[in-house]
Amino acid sequence: MYMNYPSVLLIYTGGTIGMIENPATGTLESFNFDLLLNHVPELKRFNYRISSYQFDPPLDSSDMEPSLWAKLVKIIAYNYDNYDGFVILHGTDTMSYTASALSFMLENLNKPVILTGSQLPIGTLRTDGKENLITAIEIAAAKNSDGTPIVPEVCIFFENHLMRGNRTGKINAEHFNAFRSFNYPPLAKAGIHIKYEPHLILKPDPSKPLKPHYLLDTNVVILTLFPGLSESIVNSLLHVPGLKAVILKTYGSGNAPKRNGLSGRLKKLSTEASLLSISLNVLQELWRWKGMKPV
Repeated sequence: MYMNYPSVLLIYTGGTIGMIENPATGTLESFNFDLLLNHVPELKRFNYRISSYQFDPPLDSSDMEPSLWAKLVKIIAYNYDNYDGFVILHGTDTMSYTASALSFMLENLNKPVILTGSQLPIGTLRTDGKENLITAIEIAAAKNSDGTPIVPEVCIFFENHLMRGNRTGKINAEHFNAFRSFNYPPLAKAGIHIKYEPHLILKPDPSKPLKPHYLLDTNVVILTLFPGLSESIVNSLLHVPGLKAVILKTYGSGNAPKRNGLSGRLKKLSTEASLLSISLNVLQELWRWKGMKPV
């Protein structure tokens, strides 16, 4: 029946959107997404083939971590040839982190992966979940006249705006416009019609196959600068065993204090890292010259 219709895989990780009120107890509970059409009957009007995969148990987005990003990548890669697009239902607190990670872990992505959620459970009267879900599915299935996906990248759809996933941040916990795309315009806006901005959307090479990545190095720390930052804290942070990278959150366009010696310590660490890199290169050359392999 649905052979020639668009197909979408709906992946429910957890979050507010997948909650419904238990009429007996009044508490919020996760509902079975196999019965999705019973809760959102409007989806039947799409004539899409919609399948679902549900994390068991559903996760609070505060518990999202790299191993679960790898799980999402595995689900998408395994089902990649069977669906036109993917919609991930996710809690809002870490949705931007997941969208950013997936945008790099799904190399050569040529299909839509749309993350969405809601501020109110899908079972409440004024929920924003239904509209977010319906539009996200429509975007995930949307194609150009030549049959190629309109939005072949990882995005977040929230409150009528489709945003590039790795440019977003959560800005609001009380209103429906919870996310903003910093330093990049929305890829589409949903009103009476969905207005796409083709010149802003990635144009992947369809000849390249999807290359999923599953391993991430978590030996990274973010150092946020603020007036009065203790020198001892900076020293201890920069010398954490196994640390591979430090991301600096500086003032304005990149300013940092000079009086506490931060720039000097960073220069010293950078020099040490360069010397280590040079030493490794020399060792590799010696191994290659002697016909040996690094252990």
